[in-house]
Parts: sequence; structure tokens; C-alpha cells
Amino acid sequence: MTAGVPPIQVAVCGPRECTDVEADNARRIGELLAAAGVTVLCGGGGGVMAAVAAGASGAGGLVIGVRPDTDPAGSCAGLSAVLYTGLGEARNAVLVRSADAVIVVGGSWGTLSEVALANHRGDIPVVSIRGWDVRDADGNSLVPAITAATPEEAVAAALQL
Repeated sequence: MTAGVPPIQVAVCGPRECTDVEADNARRIGELLAAAGVTVLCGGGGGVMAAVAAGASGAGGLVIGVRPDTDPAGSCAGLSAVLYTGLGEARNAVLVRSADAVIVVGGSWGTLSEVALANHRGDIPVVSIRGWDVRDADGNSLVPAITAATPEEAVAAALQL
């Protein structure tokens, strides 16, 4: 980190109940982000959140969990610090507003809200790997703007800030 320049922060979003493929992708994304010196933001819970935290912390990275509650028992391992917001799903806005880029792994209703909030910002990359594909009435894909097939592609796209 250069003096006076804050580190890049990338939020990794995904479902609490995820598939093995989604967990593997999230873990690898965490490793890659840590290797790039990026601060990883996540929801600090299970599933994709726990996997990205494990990957990033295992690679020596900084991982911040933004929790919807105030109960430390709900936090996953691998977090460097935790923000207990008590905001419920509204914490998704805090998570996305704190990020320089968002990577979405898989999909759930909470993840869809994070995709919507990130795209609504309009000023950060939103990358999806095996995540939501929202279409308008004419069948045109609306979000996200960037899709990736591999964790390496997802991280590369997110870091093109």
C-alpha cells in the first residue's frame, strides 16, 4: 500500500448455502485477491462467505466481514475484523458501498440484492461467476455487465479498476 492511498477493497458475495463448485470458486477467488494485496469484504457468514474468507486468510490476506446481526456466533472463521451492523439485509448496502468492485459467486435472493445495489451504483465493476442473469422484458441481459468462467477471470475483471 502506498502512503495516503487506501487499499483496493473487493466485496465477494454469494449464498450462505452454496454448492461445492461455488465454494471452490470462492476459495480460489479469496486466494487470488489476497495475492494481489486486495482487502476482501464479505458477509462474514457461511457458504460462499466462509469459503472466500478461508481462501483469502489462508493466503495471508485481510478479510473484513460485514454482518447483518450482532451475534459473534454467526461469524465464519478467517475474518480479520468484523462489523456487526444489526441492519439485517440492509447490511448488503454497506457491503457494496464499501467496495471498489464486487464479485458474485452463485446466487440467492440476498445475492441478487447485492447485484442490484452494486449495479445501481454504476461506478464499480460487477463480475459474476455462475451467478444471476437478470433480463428485461425483451430478453436482454441487464446485470451484471461482466461474466467470468473461472476465478482467475473474475479477479482479473474486478481488478481492472
